[in-house]
Amino acid sequence: MGKEKTGGKLIASNKKARHDYFLEELYECGISLHGTEVKSLRMGKCSIKESFVRIDNDEVVIYGMHISPYEKGNIFNRDPLRPKKLLMHKREIRKLQGQIKEKGYTLVPVQVYFKGGLVKVQIALARGKKLYDKRQDIAKKDQRREAEREFKVRGL
Repeated sequence: MGKEKTGGKLIASNKKARHDYFLEELYECGISLHGTEVKSLRMGKCSIKESFVRIDNDEVVIYGMHISPYEKGNIFNRDPLRPKKLLMHKREIRKLQGQIKEKGYTLVPVQVYFKGGLVKVQIALARGKKLYDKRQDIAKKDQRREAEREFKVRGL
């Protein structure tokens, strides 16, 4: 279960998640959608930038995931920001609940993608970064970029 995405078409990714959190474990979940929502996702109209995941009544639910209404869907379109149920095994949900309660972790959506014709959401068990952690990451990125620039200049 805690694996990286193996393939398929990427619909949306949450770049801010890697900046704001230490991602400990990754989980792949199915998502409960209605007809026109899937058509909008096929067109790539989805955003998970402001979304978050909670466990309510032993169900994993994603809030704030914006799926734009399908243009030709008229009355069948649903609310773009409605909470959507994520599909996971009961034992995985219980494991996540225990870790969230004990260790102060949170659940963050990382990616939405198609896998074999099905829509999948990758969520991560994450721990929040402090400001100095973010500064260290930015400094490392700058050093790596500078080293690549030096290498490119010497290579010419």
